[in-house]
Amino acid sequence: MADKQFGGFWCRLMAYVIDRIILYLISLILFLIGLLALKLGGISFGSIAMTGNLPLGAGLFTTVYIVTTFLTGMIYFIWFHGTVGQTPGKMLFGLRIIQISGEKMNIGVAFLRWVGCLVSGLVFLLGFIWIAFDGRKQGWHDKIAATLVIRLGNKADAGVHPTGNPASTIHPPEDLGNSPSEEK
Repeated sequence: MADKQFGGFWCRLMAYVIDRIILYLISLILFLIGLLALKLGGISFGSIAMTGNLPLGAGLFTTVYIVTTFLTGMIYFIWFHGTVGQTPGKMLFGLRIIQISGEKMNIGVAFLRWVGCLVSGLVFLLGFIWIAFDGRKQGWHDKIAATLVIRLGNKADAGVHPTGNPASTIHPPEDLGNSPSEEK
C-alpha cells in the first residue's frame, strides 16, 4: 500500500479538532440545560455571585455535567466509527477507518479503538504523535484495535475499498497511458 493513501497526522488532527468543536457545542447545550434546571429549582445565580457560596447540589451538578460530557464524547466516537467508519470531521477531510482484516467496522472494534485512544493519551500523547512517524500512519489506538485510517477519493486508495469488503476492491491498471481503447 502506498503511503499516500493513509490518513496522515495533520489531516487527522484537523478532523479531530472539528469533532471536538462539535462536542463542545453539544456540551454547551447540555450545560445550559443544566443551568436552566438549577434556575427552575430555585437557585438564584445573583445570590451565588454576591455571596460566593455554592448551594447544595452544585457539586452534584458539576459531577453530572462532567460525566455526561465524557459519555457523550465516548458515544459520539464509538457510534460514528462503529457504524459509518467516519466522524463528521473525518467526513470533511475524506478519511475513513477500516479494519486491517478487511471486515467492516463494528461497535466492538470502535469501542476497543476508543479505549486505545485513552491509552494513546496517557504518556504525553505519544500514542497520537506516533501517527506522524509510523509507516502506515497508525497510532497506538489503531494498532490496539487493528484499524487503519485511509484517505478516500485518491487513485492510491483504489486498492483499499472503504467498506472493507475485499471482494469489491478495484485495482487500477498498471499503465494508465496504454488503455485498450487507445490501441487502434
